[in-house]
Formats: sequence, structure tokens, C-alpha cells
Amino acid sequence: MNQRSGPATRDVDHADGHSARLRERLRASGLRATRPRIAVLRWLSGHPHSTADQAANAVRPELGSVSTQAVYDVLRACTDAGLLRRIEPAGHPARFESRTADNHHHLVCRECGRTEDVDCAHGAAPCLDPSDTAGYAVDEAEIVFWGLCPHCRPDASTTGDQLAGTDRGARTAPGR
Repeated sequence: MNQRSGPATRDVDHADGHSARLRERLRASGLRATRPRIAVLRWLSGHPHSTADQAANAVRPELGSVSTQAVYDVLRACTDAGLLRRIEPAGHPARFESRTADNHHHLVCRECGRTEDVDCAHGAAPCLDPSDTAGYAVDEAEIVFWGLCPHCRPDASTTGDQLAGTDRGARTAPGR
């Protein structure tokens, strides 16, 4: 049995205000408040733009044995319920964040995949209007700004240690 699953851990979890709020949000969204869901949501609230693999590796110490597929299932259920947002920068793995209730966009590094939030300069969604809606009722514009992060810019002094923890996967993106 997982040493963290005993009654003492549940008492600590109940005393943790953040976990209690996450339980409420899950239930209000029609989802059961399971330990994997709470652990993944808690991790993503402090580590936005994480991949499924990063989330799985991060919650294993808390949950014990949890498969990557189980974490994917949590991410899918929470995204479908509107608790998480999935962003898919071209050429990089999908990333997840808990910031869902506002109109913001993303900056993505073409080299390492580092992703940052950027608030919309125009406020309410959609912040851009298409030249032709083709009959669609447009309610959102998703914008990704591409460039090089401070660590990957040629003029920045970079060491391998500074890039630790970033996704150094595929290095191509649109327009590259």
C-alpha cells in the first residue's frame, strides 16, 4: 500500500485549503475529486505549460505508482470540463495550464519550447476579427507569438544548467 494513502494523509489533504478548493472545482464541474486529479491540478497550478510527461513525473512521488496513461486521462477529463487549457505549439508537445477563465495568449521559444503567458492587449475575446467569418459565430482568437527566449537568444550568455528542465524537443516551428 502506498505510504501516503493512509488516514493521516487524507487529514492533511483536507486541511490544505488549495486541495479543498480543487475538490470543490472538480465536483462543480461534474468530476469526482480523485487523488490523481487533485495532484495533477495542484502541480499545474504552480507549473503552467507543463507537458503530460512532466506532470506524471511530478505527481509520482505523491501518488506512488501512477501510469502516464492515467495522467493523460486526468488531463483530458479536466480539459474537457474546462478546468485546464491544452495548448499545442507546432513542433512541440502539448502543454497544459490551469489559467482558463481569461483572454490570454502565449509566447513560445522556437528553440527550447519555453512557453509564457502574455495578456491580451485588447481585453475581451475575441481580440481579433477575421476578415471573413464564413458564417461562424467567432468567440475566441488563439494567438501564439514565436521567437527566442532570453536563454536561447544568440546574444544571451547561456549554459546547459540554465536550460535544465526545459523541453528541448523538436526545434522547428512555423516560419522557421
